[in-house]
Amino acid sequence: MRALFWLLTLAALAIGLALLGRVSDGYVLWVIPPWRIELSLNLFVLAQLLALAVAYLLLRAINSTLNLPRVVGEFRARRARLRDERAATEALRLLWEGRYGHALKSAEKVNFGGGGTASAGVLASLVGLKAAYALHDPARIAVWGSRARASTPDKNDWRAARLMTEAELALDARDFDAAQAALDELTPKERRQISAQRLGLRLAQGRNEWSEVLRTTRQLEKHKVLSAAQALPLRLRAQHGILDSLEGEPAQLARHWQGMPATERLDLPLAQRVARALGSAGVCTESARLIEDYLDEQWESALLEDYVNCAGGDVLGRIAHCEKWLHEQPNDAALLLALGRLCARQQLWGKAQSYLEASLAVASTCAAHIELARLFDHLERVGEANQHYRAAADCLNQTQSRGGRTSV
Repeated sequence: MRALFWLLTLAALAIGLALLGRVSDGYVLWVIPPWRIELSLNLFVLAQLLALAVAYLLLRAINSTLNLPRVVGEFRARRARLRDERAATEALRLLWEGRYGHALKSAEKVNFGGGGTASAGVLASLVGLKAAYALHDPARIAVWGSRARASTPDKNDWRAARLMTEAELALDARDFDAAQAALDELTPKERRQISAQRLGLRLAQGRNEWSEVLRTTRQLEKHKVLSAAQALPLRLRAQHGILDSLEGEPAQLARHWQGMPATERLDLPLAQRVARALGSAGVCTESARLIEDYLDEQWESALLEDYVNCAGGDVLGRIAHCEKWLHEQPNDAALLLALGRLCARQQLWGKAQSYLEASLAVASTCAAHIELARLFDHLERVGEANQHYRAAADCLNQTQSRGGRTSV
């Protein structure tokens, strides 16, 4: 439709010019003695238009000839840029395929001395750096590292990408100082990025900086980067690391425990460790309160041994607490054993005997036999004491023959 429109327009224009030429009777007279030239006005106008077209084409030809070196240079630069981009893309593909030697060869084809694109040079240098790290080649790592730094000055858009790559590779190689140096060069805004925080978490783990691990893990969990199932093991590991630094400081240990979230305080190994540390330091009241809070929320018989072992504190209060639990866990052999040991400590011999015998009725354990033997020995009931000593010895022998361990 458009072609038809232009065709009609040109036809109308030609007809108009033909009609105008027939109407015009003028002429142009040139007198250059002794010559005299007389032309019709239509021919003169046509000649002028033709001369203008020839002059225009001539000037265009001269301009094109003068610009030919620049055009050739741009063509060569464009061809070099495309060649560099293809080589960088090929190197990236080979890196993803795990063909690190071939990736280095493709990256070498990129012109780093100028003439190519900055993006292709940076991409190739980062690919070369990662491939060199994968091949564990220190010489190539140094070469490609220097190329990456040279191609990404401070104002370069690729600077953060290069720093993140260096930090990640240094962490993979467990070079924590180099990783820290790379992350320190990031701006505060860049350090708030999720990927940078992940690298910071790995760095804190490698350096055993458990407070930083805990802070970063909670922040990543808050932003939905880590799920609750992913974050919990990291938080618990960090808490164990923090407890390592608080050994021998029961006051700070108890304060730190109280500051933990409920989900972390319900972790059994963590609760056992804190309870034992407080008990070993003689802070039996805090240790007992910790275990009571835990067992009131979630029942775990394994904590009862630490609940009983601490010699100080309010033993009668612990007996009362255990009797309250007994209403909820009437057939728990460990709870009955704990009650028997606590009553024996308070010289409540009758109650101790009944609880220990009830524990044996539920489950015949070596520890219950030993406690009853000690109780009867203390009451000078030698025959019954010897009977339980023999039963405890048989129990221990059977346990050892099965390759197991038991706590007495």
